Amino acid sequence: MERFTRDGLVFEVADGGPADARVAALLLHGFPQDATAWAGVVPALHAAGLRTLAPHQRGYSPGARPGGRRAYRLEELAADAIALLDAAGVERAHVVGHDWGAGVAWALAAWHHERVASLVALSTPHPAAFTRAMLGSQAFRSWYMLAFQLPGLPERAVAGRIGDFYRSTDLPEEHVERYAGRFSRPGELNGPLNWYRALPFGRRGVGRIRVPTTYVWGRRDPALGRAAAERTAENVVGDYRFVELDAGHWLPETHPETVAREILQPVEGRT
Repeated sequence: MERFTRDGLVFEVADGGPADARVAALLLHGFPQDATAWAGVVPALHAAGLRTLAPHQRGYSPGARPGGRRAYRLEELAADAIALLDAAGVERAHVVGHDWGAGVAWALAAWHHERVASLVALSTPHPAAFTRAMLGSQAFRSWYMLAFQLPGLPERAVAGRIGDFYRSTDLPEEHVERYAGRFSRPGELNGPLNWYRALPFGRRGVGRIRVPTTYVWGRRDPALGRAAAERTAENVVGDYRFVELDAGHWLPETHPETVAREILQPVEGRT
């Protein structure tokens, strides 16, 4: 499948893997990325027999850019992912998310655990751990989240320096060129930035996680610090692995082999 729909919105999706695949992985990108973030990860998953579903999420797909901040609440983002699984005929998936995509993945595992075979969260900790860490040093790392609440100005500011932003956070140049080519126009950033602007309107907390969970964090991540990373364990009940890498933020792009290996561990029953 190349597209799926929900509530009149049309989402683009990269659907790949063996024709006879019986196991699926749902891959959710972050900000400011798109589904191509997983290009280095999916070959190993396909070789292991998995089908992969990687959508351009709400605000990123040209046909799925509703107006208004409330349309980007976490509840809507999670419902988009469930709609994709339904359209693809997938009852349960191994759910993987990076950055904001990990936020959606945590919500799916908490609210729709019957659809989640396992969870691999990259970079972004459990939301409750993040909130608690905001009482300390995490607040200084996350100053931009407040700045993004302004209307219009962040789109212009981020678009004008998007290449510098990627390079300053050690994203490899090949990915800088691809993403900057897409997000150097303010209009391409309105939907993605609305994910942040919708934060005050979320009504449902993300509770404890009961599915097998792996959290992968880079100790050199400039945006997400150690306090929340270590507190994430308090919010997972059952099988849990914390994998700390000597890495920065862009784990799917910079460490695709490691990411693929961590995704495949619960699939293959390894511990």
